[in-house]
Amino acid sequence: MLNLERLRTLDALARHGSVSQAAEALHVTTSAVSQQLGKLEREVGQQLLAKNGRGVRLTDAGRLLSEHAARILSQVELAQSDLEAHRGQVVGELRLSAFPTAARGLFPTALAALRARHPALRVRSCELVPESGVAGVVRGDLDLAVVLDWYNKPMPVPDGLVKAPLLDDPADVAMPAGHRHAERAEVDLGEFADDEWITWGEGEFCHEWLIFTLRSRGVEPIVGHRAAETHTQLGLVASGLGVCIAPRLGRHPVPPGVVMVPLTQRVRRHVYVVWRADADRRPSIRAAVQALRMAAETVG
Repeated sequence: MLNLERLRTLDALARHGSVSQAAEALHVTTSAVSQQLGKLEREVGQQLLAKNGRGVRLTDAGRLLSEHAARILSQVELAQSDLEAHRGQVVGELRLSAFPTAARGLFPTALAALRARHPALRVRSCELVPESGVAGVVRGDLDLAVVLDWYNKPMPVPDGLVKAPLLDDPADVAMPAGHRHAERAEVDLGEFADDEWITWGEGEFCHEWLIFTLRSRGVEPIVGHRAAETHTQLGLVASGLGVCIAPRLGRHPVPPGVVMVPLTQRVRRHVYVVWRADADRRPSIRAAVQALRMAAETVG
């Protein structure tokens, strides 16, 4: 009889390509991963891993079993989903993430409502950038993730995931109160060719969107500072160190000395929630999506 946890470990290794990354995804030590895979090799009587430089690779037998493991784990998820749906109760544990401003703007209302309506449901939440949230749902580390894309730059959603829209989130330009455009009713991104920008981290989806959008308006951006959190960005703006894009969800309070001016382009983020299709029938998933939608209505 194949052990489910060992198959899960093999699946994580196949997905991530290394013992250390599999351990990180499973929230265990690298030695625990190695021990589980060693036991699995003894159970099946075949070598599943081979040395590859300083790391390891799957053997032919390892790849074959990992393909079966992915299907088995998916079927287990479906079975759990069907049983939960058959019971019709919102119980168990639910793990979800959101990018920081959605966590600030949606989670307090949504998670409080879930606790009040479904006291037997144990919710675990964390802040993650959209790319990490999607990856966590794909791996099975998370049940749901609140993520985003932009009006002119969609974020790819992998096959096997379901998504539901929550709200469209307008964005303004945040600038120091003494900025030359601070008295304007609205501004165009093309008017900021000489300004320093405060943006997100290198390689983050929102940073790549900003660079793409500014260049589409004929502006080669001058990036002065990077910060993951909107409130950190706004603090830098308040000190006169540049301008930034400031979506409205979860951005309050705005610090003194910062002025928000709408954009003529009506820049918006599309905020939505994703989960695995094989968990679609779980009442806890449906309850969480409903709570997030209701929370979004209060800020939308």
